Amino acid sequence: MDLKEIKQKLLEFREERDWSKFHDPKNLAEAISIESGELLELFLWKEKQDIIEEINKNKNYEEDVSDELADILIYCLQMTNSLNLDPEKIIFNKLEKVIKKYPVEKAKGNVIKYNKL
Repeated sequence: MDLKEIKQKLLEFREERDWSKFHDPKNLAEAISIESGELLELFLWKEKQDIIEEINKNKNYEEDVSDELADILIYCLQMTNSLNLDPEKIIFNKLEKVIKKYPVEKAKGNVIKYNKL
C-alpha cells in the first residue's frame, strides 16, 4: 500500500464516522502533540539500549511503541488531508532545506545546530 492509498483509507475512515468536523488543523496538531507525549512516556527513565532490548524481547512493548508511532503518523497524514498538502512533496521539500543547512562535510558526526556550523 502506498502513501496515497493510506491517505484515502484514512479519509474513508474519517468520513464514515463523520469526524471531519473534528479534524481541523488545531485539533490535529494537538492530537499529534498528545500522541508524541504518549510515545515519550514509553521511553521515560530508559536508556537507548534498554529501549532497543525491550522492543526486541517484549512483543507487548513493541506493539505499544508501534501503536503510538502509528497514531502520530495517522494524525500527521490526516493533517495533510485537512490542509490539502501532499506529504511526499512537503517531506522532500523539507529534506532539500535540511541538506543545505547541514552539509555532510560540516555536520557529519555531530549535533551542532546549522547556524553554529
